[in-house]
Amino acid sequence: MQPVLGVLLALAAALGSGHRSPLNDFQRLRATELLAAPAAPLLLLPEPGSAEQCARRCAASRTCRAFHHDRQGQLCQLLPWTQHSPHVQLQKNIHYDLYQKKDYLRDCIVADGTSYRGTRATTEKGLRCQHWQATTPHDHRYPDKGLDDNYCRNPDSSERPWCYTTDPEREREFCHIRLCTEKRPRTPNITTSCFRGKGESYRGRVNVTVSGIPCQRWDAQTPHRHHFVPEKYPCKDLQENYCRNPDGSEAPWCFTSRPTIRIAFCFQIRRCPDELDTQECYHGRGQHYHGHISKTRKGITCQPWAAQAPHVPQISPITHPEAHLEENYCRNPDNDSHGPWCYTMDPRTPFDYCAIKPCSGNTVPSILENADTVAFEQCGRRDERLQLKGRIVGGQPGNSPWTVSIRNRAGMHFCGGSLVKEQWVISTRQCFSSCDADLVGYEVQLGTLFKDPGPGDPDQQTIPIARIVCGPSESQLVMLQLARPATLNTRVALICLPPERYIVPAGTLCEIAGWGETRGTGDGSMLNVARLPVLAHGECHAALRGRLKESELCTAPLRAGVGACEGDYGGPLACLTADCWVLEGVITPSRVCARTDQPSLFIRVSLYADWIHKVMKMG
Repeated sequence: MQPVLGVLLALAAALGSGHRSPLNDFQRLRATELLAAPAAPLLLLPEPGSAEQCARRCAASRTCRAFHHDRQGQLCQLLPWTQHSPHVQLQKNIHYDLYQKKDYLRDCIVADGTSYRGTRATTEKGLRCQHWQATTPHDHRYPDKGLDDNYCRNPDSSERPWCYTTDPEREREFCHIRLCTEKRPRTPNITTSCFRGKGESYRGRVNVTVSGIPCQRWDAQTPHRHHFVPEKYPCKDLQENYCRNPDGSEAPWCFTSRPTIRIAFCFQIRRCPDELDTQECYHGRGQHYHGHISKTRKGITCQPWAAQAPHVPQISPITHPEAHLEENYCRNPDNDSHGPWCYTMDPRTPFDYCAIKPCSGNTVPSILENADTVAFEQCGRRDERLQLKGRIVGGQPGNSPWTVSIRNRAGMHFCGGSLVKEQWVISTRQCFSSCDADLVGYEVQLGTLFKDPGPGDPDQQTIPIARIVCGPSESQLVMLQLARPATLNTRVALICLPPERYIVPAGTLCEIAGWGETRGTGDGSMLNVARLPVLAHGECHAALRGRLKESELCTAPLRAGVGACEGDYGGPLACLTADCWVLEGVITPSRVCARTDQPSLFIRVSLYADWIHKVMKMG
């Protein structure tokens, strides 16, 4: 095992503690019951519990190998056998799901095979194994180990599973059981150790993210609710918690087992060697560029990746052993940057992008393109007389007539949004359980400055949400179509959309607005507005140590805590351009509200302006 992999697997165990689902150790068969012969051991009576509670009970039991889960009655019944046990059979039963321990179903061994619980019962030379409870023809010290029948096992941490034989002349022999890591013959277009294209055909068993977090099972809805249910997408092979790419993202990914991190790309799945870039241009973001350019776009020589001066690198051949960090050649090992880069030999410039052009046909939008002229229609205007001097931390009550309150069935505010057309609101995907969430009873509230306006508020408009449209997977945007158009007036106005790929000039003062948590810095019952300056993309990229994504925009941290918090997510980052307020960013969740030491991140709306216009035109 490679040292880095060992470290990351240990990290996975640490990060996943308390969040890793016990169901990850079980294989699920929907609508299936496991029946045994009448002479089989007595079954335990069903007990109340969720599937996860059943899994914990079974894992803690010495005799349990599987369990039935009654979904409707929320009952579980522990079983002392699996489908490979003698005198049992599988049978359809719409009331039950069958969960079986993976160790008892594998026909291969992991490491030295200590966990192997398969049914191989012959040695590598073809001799039949002696029953573990028997002491003839060979007496031995293992009868009380709870070993199964005469199956090959490894109770003493030998090199691999073995058994006593039924031949009096041969006491014990190893069993021939393949390693789970051995390559099997591949079906055409199906890959298990690397990926081609975007990895839609990847069918391997990696189930850990690049940060070492265990993946959530596809058939689970906790900690993250989603619509990629295996039964709905039978061709996507959404098995267990293995990394897949069912939505055409850049590479295989998964939902994570940490509630605070919804989706992440997976660890150690690389592009297949026959698709690596070796020419002097790059595809996509240059994650697979393996050329020999070693100068930045400003002509500065790159620092060798293994060197510790003039800059101590966060990324090196040790931390990223599969990233081909050779010599001082430009690379994109973190996959988050928008092109190949390197640490530089200039002590004043920690890193910079390299003098490499995108290959022709590269469809990744350039974040460096600015619009020379910007013209807007009737949008982004407000009555500035309503803007008073005085959930935004460090904000003051103010007028943001395009900011809407999104409400659940109980009428409670839980997220913000921006009115971009009379019948369309933009928000963020993190506010909703899935892209096909049931929004019956959900509504938006417009035209009021109050979080909970009274029934006599003359400017208030309340409109039901008719449907939700999720944006490209990396965007985290959603569009909400309203049941009827909003009425525009001095209190309800449209915010402008930016030109495609428009970059807000650094230093521009922009506004965030919302009814979220104020942490005691303001009146939480009012719409609060605060201003933040836009930070240059390069400065933000450096502040975040190269982790800024192309789809993100950031504002500079202020000494006084000013920023978004719970309840503000989905709301606008509005910037004044050509005398009109423009939706340049969408507020997204962050671990800490109003940080004074790090930039605040927003979804960069300009990268998706084309998509937004298309949705509204087709809707």
